[in-house]
Amino acid sequence: MRSSRPRGYRQRLAEPSQSAPPPPFIDERTFRVHFLPMPTRPLSRAAVAALGLTFAPTFAAAQSSIAPVPTFRDADRLGKLTRAIPAVDSVMRSFMERSRVPGIAYGIIVDGKLLHVAAHGLRDVPSKARVDTSSVFRIASMTKSFTALAILQLRDAGKLSLDTPAEQYVPQLKKLRYATSDAPRITVRHLLSHAAGFPEDNPWGDQQLSASDDDLSRMIERGIPFSNTPGVAYEYSNFGFAILGRIVVNVSGIPYAQYIQQKVLRPLGMTSTTLEARDVPASRLAHGYRLQDGAWLEEAQLPDGSFGAMGGMLTSSADLSRWVGLMLSAWPPRDGAESPVLKRSSLREMQQVWRFAPGSVTRLANGTVSMNGGGYAYGLRASQNCLFNHIVAHSGGLPGFGSQMRWLPEYGVGIIALGNLTYTSWGAPIDAAYEVLAKSGGLSPRAIEPSPVLAAMQDKVTRLITNAWTQPLADSIAAMNLYLDESAPRRAAAIGKLVQNAGGNCRADGPMWAENALRGEWKLSCAAGALRVRITLAPTEPARVQEFGVFAAPPDYKPGPVAACRQLD
Repeated sequence: MRSSRPRGYRQRLAEPSQSAPPPPFIDERTFRVHFLPMPTRPLSRAAVAALGLTFAPTFAAAQSSIAPVPTFRDADRLGKLTRAIPAVDSVMRSFMERSRVPGIAYGIIVDGKLLHVAAHGLRDVPSKARVDTSSVFRIASMTKSFTALAILQLRDAGKLSLDTPAEQYVPQLKKLRYATSDAPRITVRHLLSHAAGFPEDNPWGDQQLSASDDDLSRMIERGIPFSNTPGVAYEYSNFGFAILGRIVVNVSGIPYAQYIQQKVLRPLGMTSTTLEARDVPASRLAHGYRLQDGAWLEEAQLPDGSFGAMGGMLTSSADLSRWVGLMLSAWPPRDGAESPVLKRSSLREMQQVWRFAPGSVTRLANGTVSMNGGGYAYGLRASQNCLFNHIVAHSGGLPGFGSQMRWLPEYGVGIIALGNLTYTSWGAPIDAAYEVLAKSGGLSPRAIEPSPVLAAMQDKVTRLITNAWTQPLADSIAAMNLYLDESAPRRAAAIGKLVQNAGGNCRADGPMWAENALRGEWKLSCAAGALRVRITLAPTEPARVQEFGVFAAPPDYKPGPVAACRQLD
């Protein structure tokens, strides 16, 4: 598109050399050019500011579509979360007493570090030995995330492919009889996301931990019935993760427990974590119980075997906090050194939905309706509700134990909880703990920053709306489609009418809310109302406005995501 400015009007800012005259600084808002006296050495940004002169970004910098890394803006965020800890402790103690869990341990992780850890009750009922923060609990199906990470390590090393039929790595699977002739071969990805078509097997799977390697081979060779065709539905399969454990063994050439110790636990400093209860010092081992006829009955500690990859792990609250810290460290995407365990992009891949599960609508205790959706990632569950856009979690339950880990990647906060009662149900108390943290004011997501080009387009669009529409300025913002979708005269007339209805004298009110690097909205306050402005930039370099919406808004409108919760009458 043509511009009314003379060719070459924009000057690229460069640091002046001692032998060349300094370039002009251009004030983008007033289009005034400021010339500097010849310096004896290059001027810094601070020196320019001290002279009271305008420092405009370079043309290239102003056009950049690369946004700054999202950050937490509340300087007292950590203090607010810390001051909420006593209320979280109260929630957890009340749950333990109400549910009659012999002993619990739990922790709050913030920005990858253990902010708070606590333990209450008994790890061994007959001896009345107390749980402490070093006590080791079995975490059952939370083991699946460790297995998934091992698979991605091998994938990233080029030793396997997620979309290759799993039978290439476990030959016994070649003999499977599929339910239909058009069924696809089960892939590694199907197994990781519970989409292999195997039936849900929690009660049965709990009792398979002691199965030997030969037992697993014989089970596969005898055949596995299908409840669904592979790749079409979610159904939780412990058997599927046992097969993933076999893939780790066959591809790496190392026994599963040894591989996890060498490649995952040791690099993370998880020295208390193991797959065998007998390896835990007796003074630290939490015994598991079930409640029967009002009494606690001890459950046997199940030994590690070929199904350990689906649920055999034991760990402490301190060690588990390191695991959750690793997962949180993948956010936000950024430059910089990678974890030696798994690169950040693969950690984020683990935390995305790969197989959707049925959604639900629930009514919370305060009457709020919460819509929940999501599914299975890789060894983890990923979901969203009307309060949080991205929740990652997994629970674990075996005879004698129940545990859960849950974190919010955009908030940098996670909670872990361990209990030694069969299927200890941590969902409600962790919900309540997050509610406490939210009420503290410290539970806020990172603020997404607009890219420089989005900020530049915001400035131009604001001037286009608040000043008289000028076609050169309108041309300078537009992607090639903008005025084909609706002509410039019609846009100008519609915007002018909105401004008039709002009383005129409109001005920008507050910062832009950036939905992402190339889309955002902001508020214009006017004499008799307000306007909501929203733009989306096109996938071009330089990026220009492909969508441009101006809407009447209530005076109290605040830019940001639309709330998905509503209060019932």
